[in-house]
Amino acid sequence: MKQICVIGVGYVGLVTAASFSDLGNRVIALDINEDKINGLKNGIMPIYEPGLKELVDRNVLSKRLTFTTSYPEALRGTEFAFIAVGTPSGVDGEADLRYVAASARSIAENMQEPLIVVNKSTVPVGTGDWVADIIRSHQAKPVPFSVVSCPEFLREGSAIGDFMQPHRTVLGSLDPDAAEKVAQLHLALRAPIVITDLRTAEMIKYASNAFLATKISFINEIANICEALGADVKEVAAGMGYDKRIGSNFLEAGLGYGGSCFPKDVKALAFMAGEKGRHPQLLNAVMDINNDRRPTLVRHLKEMLGDLKEKTIGLLGLSFKPNTDDMRDAPSITICDLLLAAGASVRAYDPVAMDIARPLLPNVTLFPDPYILAKDCDALIVVTEWNEFKNLDLLRVKELMKQPIIMDGRNIYDPDKMIKMGFRYRGLGRGYNGSATKN
Repeated sequence: MKQICVIGVGYVGLVTAASFSDLGNRVIALDINEDKINGLKNGIMPIYEPGLKELVDRNVLSKRLTFTTSYPEALRGTEFAFIAVGTPSGVDGEADLRYVAASARSIAENMQEPLIVVNKSTVPVGTGDWVADIIRSHQAKPVPFSVVSCPEFLREGSAIGDFMQPHRTVLGSLDPDAAEKVAQLHLALRAPIVITDLRTAEMIKYASNAFLATKISFINEIANICEALGADVKEVAAGMGYDKRIGSNFLEAGLGYGGSCFPKDVKALAFMAGEKGRHPQLLNAVMDINNDRRPTLVRHLKEMLGDLKEKTIGLLGLSFKPNTDDMRDAPSITICDLLLAAGASVRAYDPVAMDIARPLLPNVTLFPDPYILAKDCDALIVVTEWNEFKNLDLLRVKELMKQPIIMDGRNIYDPDKMIKMGFRYRGLGRGYNGSATKN
């Protein structure tokens, strides 16, 4: 049994702590936010992630997982300290490393025995060296330590499965022995382990996320062309996906990427390139295409509905993706702003994200049920592809609405079936024979 400290109890940190404890390690999860730690001690999760509460409760009961706000307590007897704190975007797109720096300083000031510090947060290339310098310069007394980069590849909504069944584990360090010890922690996951230097490991994370974001923007660009040429992007993506060189993942046209990773990571990589005199044209195009998806949907809605002033528009979904309550860079926020600016009355429903959305959308009325939401709406917009929305009684929805108009931002419905039911329906890139746009 290894003793591990995980600093930060957000999406990455809490999943990492609970998963490592489930693998038989003793884990102390640390956060300076007393409310979060007190909540966790009382079984209250600070985030929504399927299966996470059960995983946490099981390992707390087994005494393998504990929580604290104290660095001395967390580092006492610890062999590995994972830094899993937020790295939000700065003003110019650069990664804000204040929480990483604070964690490194606190580790330095409180460590009493040799330690392997593992960067789990997504950080700019060169951060591992910088963290080592911070620890070295803030140590109360010289204590041996090593820094290893171990970037996370967790998707919100399926994070536990991603941790337990990873495609690969990436480790980077200038200390081969430290990298090998961190590799030993991951052997139980039975996945390929890539060991390289610090900067290369950090770059693997950014390059991976930038490539996936590029796939999303690519299929959204194809969706725009499909609309103009009368093709169906769903069928195009399916046909492309059978090619093993391309694959079907991340080829869902819609409202673009959001959340805590892709937006900030693409920005940060473009910023790093610019700082070194490079010109990241592709990354800039990826961001431009993504930023246009929300206004494009509202433009389509105006084509169907006309003037939006005093119209009642309902949003089905608020979180940036299903199976999470994360509202960071969620398309719903931009769409609400655009609709409100056009004079519409906006209402919304989401299965899990409404408590977090409420302070972010003060001028949006939130409803507890999709059918109550639909009553007297002039149009509905599918914003998040929750399974609940795929299984709605659409005939009931139609009877409740003032006008049976659905703007499908996630292409979850079949255009021909919707039109046969009497809806005025439009998806994104669903231009087959013009059926999706004939109104």
